[in-house]
Amino acid sequence: MTAKNDHEKSALRVMPGVEGGHDGMPGPRRGVHRRSPVRRVLTTAEYVEGVLSGDRTRLGRAITLIESNAAAHFDQAQEVLRLLLPRAGHSIRVGITGVPGAGKSTFIEAFGSFLTGRGHRVAVTAVDPTSSRTGGSILGDKTRMERLAADPGAFIRPSPSGGVLGGVARKTQETVLLFEAAGYDVILVETVGVGQSEITVRSMVDFFLLVLVAGAGDELQGIKKGVVELADAILVNKADGANTIAAEVARGEYERALHYLQASTEGWQSQVRCISSLTGAGVPEVWEMIDEFHTAGAASGTLDRRRREQEREWMHALVEQQLRERFRTHPSVVALLPKLEAAVMEGRLPATTAARRLLDAFTW
Repeated sequence: MTAKNDHEKSALRVMPGVEGGHDGMPGPRRGVHRRSPVRRVLTTAEYVEGVLSGDRTRLGRAITLIESNAAAHFDQAQEVLRLLLPRAGHSIRVGITGVPGAGKSTFIEAFGSFLTGRGHRVAVTAVDPTSSRTGGSILGDKTRMERLAADPGAFIRPSPSGGVLGGVARKTQETVLLFEAAGYDVILVETVGVGQSEITVRSMVDFFLLVLVAGAGDELQGIKKGVVELADAILVNKADGANTIAAEVARGEYERALHYLQASTEGWQSQVRCISSLTGAGVPEVWEMIDEFHTAGAASGTLDRRRREQEREWMHALVEQQLRERFRTHPSVVALLPKLEAAVMEGRLPATTAARRLLDAFTW
């Protein structure tokens, strides 16, 4: 059962024309609407206890709390996170990106199902800065990943809808902490957008996978060098049937390209593997590779250093994000901004002068 279903069941509705209530009381008359019952507000302790006990409904509600943009929820969300923080950090975090049509969602389902079959608990979320315009493909992936969505060992959470990348990334990072506190030991973070979102996901995971496919023209398929350099492994997907030979050729091309690029992780040579998410071929070997990476990184201290650096970067990113938000909502800035924007657009005022005046208004 997914988090969405948990939420739906926690707020049952009596539809028009249905008689008989869920609580044993007489239902509304035919054709009469009855409001959905308002869910009781949970205390901080109830959120924390629910997450730690693995209660899927409480976990879903805790994630909703930290995703909320309401000022009234912020303090409680931060207190929940503070209390759960000592129980977080004990997972393997895997970032996944790839070109459109490479079969990311099919791979996530095959990989996640393999892991739950091995006794792991798997959580899936996404960073999607474009969701305010497109609805976010992770929502569609959730319906396509029917087997994984129904798996009791897995939890699929759609990314926050709307907002700039920084805000979505913050909520995703905090969602990961909740997953870990709830006992999920493998976290899959998908990047749905392109460009900056890959860098953002790289900054919150241990291992970064780039999923590509052969037979689509140029073997680099428009993937920028910078994105390839982020990858700890490249997976050439759909290596089955008539596409098997093309996939092997593509694998060789990527391996040669990687020799000219700087490794993403100190002490680790980025690898290229052929897989078939459809047949499952190569999927177990992907986990063996990640497990080898994690074991070696833990022994050398590389993973611990990466996590500490990520926490530091996250703190600075949050400072910048909150400063931007305070700047945009500052009364003096709000009052002055339209006039200065008009003056800049009409060529009556240099942009640097306008920026200085806005900053002065914000500061004083």
